Amino acid sequence: MPRASRYGKAGLTYPGWLGLTLPAAVCLAVFLASIHAATCALASDSPRNLQLTTPGAYTVVIGSVPGANAVQIVTPTQAPSEKYASPVPRQVFSGTLAEQERDLKTSALMLRFAASRQKLAADPYRPAYHFVSPESQMNDPNGLCFWQGRWHLFYQAYPPDEFPEPKDIPKRRQHWGHAVSDDLVHWRDLPYAIYPGIERMCFSGSTVVESNQVVAFYPGIDAGQMVAIAEDPLLLHWMKLVANPVKSPTGDSCIWKEGDTYFGLVGANNLVSSRNLVEWTAHGGFLEGNPFPLEDAGACPNFVPIGNKHLLLSFSHTKGGQYLLGDYDQPRHRFKPYAQGRFNHGTVSPGGVHAPSAAADGQGGVINILNINDGKPSEDWDQIMSLAQRLTLDSDQRLRIEPVEAIASLRGAHQHVGETVLPANQDLVLETIKGQALELEVELDPQLSRWVQLNVLRSPQAEEQTSITCYNFDRKLSIWYDTQSVICLDGSRSSTLPDVWLRPPERVVMERGAGPLKLRVFIDRSVVEVFVNGKVYLALRVYPGRKDSVGVSVRAQGQDAMLKRLDAWQMQSIWPQPPGGDR
Repeated sequence: MPRASRYGKAGLTYPGWLGLTLPAAVCLAVFLASIHAATCALASDSPRNLQLTTPGAYTVVIGSVPGANAVQIVTPTQAPSEKYASPVPRQVFSGTLAEQERDLKTSALMLRFAASRQKLAADPYRPAYHFVSPESQMNDPNGLCFWQGRWHLFYQAYPPDEFPEPKDIPKRRQHWGHAVSDDLVHWRDLPYAIYPGIERMCFSGSTVVESNQVVAFYPGIDAGQMVAIAEDPLLLHWMKLVANPVKSPTGDSCIWKEGDTYFGLVGANNLVSSRNLVEWTAHGGFLEGNPFPLEDAGACPNFVPIGNKHLLLSFSHTKGGQYLLGDYDQPRHRFKPYAQGRFNHGTVSPGGVHAPSAAADGQGGVINILNINDGKPSEDWDQIMSLAQRLTLDSDQRLRIEPVEAIASLRGAHQHVGETVLPANQDLVLETIKGQALELEVELDPQLSRWVQLNVLRSPQAEEQTSITCYNFDRKLSIWYDTQSVICLDGSRSSTLPDVWLRPPERVVMERGAGPLKLRVFIDRSVVEVFVNGKVYLALRVYPGRKDSVGVSVRAQGQDAMLKRLDAWQMQSIWPQPPGGDR
């Protein structure tokens, strides 16, 4: 039975290529009948030669029994003109999960993605266990959400169909790319989710999950703010409101729901609300008593609960991904931050951490994924996604940042180094530990050394290496100064190639305390991600030019230090292996 429309006269619309626009209830019923291939079908008093755009009174037929009380009056409306229709192939998929999985096996777009992945797998810098788009370039992650038992990641994708030539890469238009995962580690591609139509490009937004549907809220360039809805098992069918663009300010945005009201942020400080997703009311500034200058960090906002606090993540075009942690006054809809932090500790480009996409995990934590920029020109691909992080609150109500537990499922061959003295001013090369796709768990006691350093992707004579250095300042340095420890992630010697852009070191001030320095380091061909004491995250892209830049070494400067332990795992690929062996 068609349910009552919650969208008023706005209705929903299929993409223009289906040539159909109906009020919401009928549109959803037709969707169930003609696209989802469900048991429901539309009937009419005069069913012979019925057209979907024919006006009249319709009932729902389940099997062969008409629902006498389920009558819907159809008044066809004109579909909005798709001024910017995309040439990228689209497919109508079946309705059940099993049918959708079956359809995906023969989907022309999915076969194209698989062929592209196989071709690009030969690139030595393609990551083995980080998500990267199956074809062309990518940018911000969007709309991370958990729907019917699976995690869905959307992202700014740039299909090559319209502009296939490399010289025209800057002209490619943003669609929402789409991937799905059961564990936030093993990702698989799905077809492009949201296509340009009345909007020229689909910029960055987010989603809200309801019991019966997922709602996307995003800016449509040269149109206005857009709303699209999906309710099928794999979120393959996105229907845009007929009323698009909706009556709202326009910009990178996030959306959530409180009771029967939707709330959104357009930018990081412009609050709007709506009961019907069409008419949005502006409520002014969202931040209250914020001691941390927002500056230009208004892009890609994500507002999510974490424990008994709330987290506002966003992107600065000069400083990269960052967050504000604070208290949300729900009756007044105002957010008062008390802490700030960054995911990028240097420049955005080249090779820096970019924008976040976050979602509550249902257990008091938040899942966060960021894109990481490239540092080496390529006509075929560029950025990658970070590993999924789980954000939680520490006992002091500060943020903890750790990789999701499921990353351990990729661990392969294991090697262990026990307690070892690090003699001052000498590189200790760990001869048995080598690789370009590794996880390292390291505990170091700096003792009285001036700094301790872990080097990865190191060539035999250190012509190339990427370094993680702890400057050991957790003591009084002079009569006048107390200085906290500094953590640096330095890729300035990571490559000798002439076409690689080397970024300045990432630098974080951190109060280490009396305990050891605990590092989790993930190396994946062209990226190094570092989690320090569960509190600090650093990452950058690296492109070693030498095939022998696979080593690991440790060093203490000035005085001896102690390596408490080091565990290393070879990491398995999440992608199908190309013919001819392992990547």
